[in-house]
Amino acid sequence: MAEDLKPHKPMVYRYSPSSSVARALCVTLTTILLLVGITALILYLVYRPSEPRFNVLGVAVYNFGNTSSSPSTLQPNIISTGMQFTVASRNPSHRASIYYDHLSAYVSYRGQPITPPVPLQPIFQDTESTVAVSPVLGGENVPVSPEVALGLASDQEFGVVGLRLVLLGRVRYKTGPFRSGWTGLYVRCDMMLGIKKGTSGQVPMLGAPNCDVDI
Repeated sequence: MAEDLKPHKPMVYRYSPSSSVARALCVTLTTILLLVGITALILYLVYRPSEPRFNVLGVAVYNFGNTSSSPSTLQPNIISTGMQFTVASRNPSHRASIYYDHLSAYVSYRGQPITPPVPLQPIFQDTESTVAVSPVLGGENVPVSPEVALGLASDQEFGVVGLRLVLLGRVRYKTGPFRSGWTGLYVRCDMMLGIKKGTSGQVPMLGAPNCDVDI
């Protein structure tokens, strides 16, 4: 009982200036980061660019013949082609302009290139504008697989050939004072063309070519 009657010592709370400063710094940094994040999100939503839209307007064929090697020889199957594609790119954004660089184009059939890649000039595309390019693609004695050589010969006999135009490069967007970094561009345009053996000049496109764009 005597122990219970002893007075208790009062608890002493010590104030630490360093811990208070650390808390203030933490709150300040958190607030700054939140403000920066909110500002970046607002700028992105306001100025975010739109992907360009590609469309094939026309195709001309100057040479489209294949020569298959004899089964008794070791020579590969070869194909010689000469084609011109008119391709339009539409920039739907009313805020961001687009720079295209390191562009090249080639044609493939059943997943295999049948023309060597051709480099294209850099392009600047303003807001809400359309630009068109007309690369001439083709090559002499391009080696292809037997399946491609036989498939092309069969399709020409039928009068309809399915081709894919591929555009490669990189793009950069400019929105007001802001510029993005360079991003890879991969465009694939699949089309069915009315091509028979000996066809020369403008050829009909059967249906609207579908162009997929990956950036």
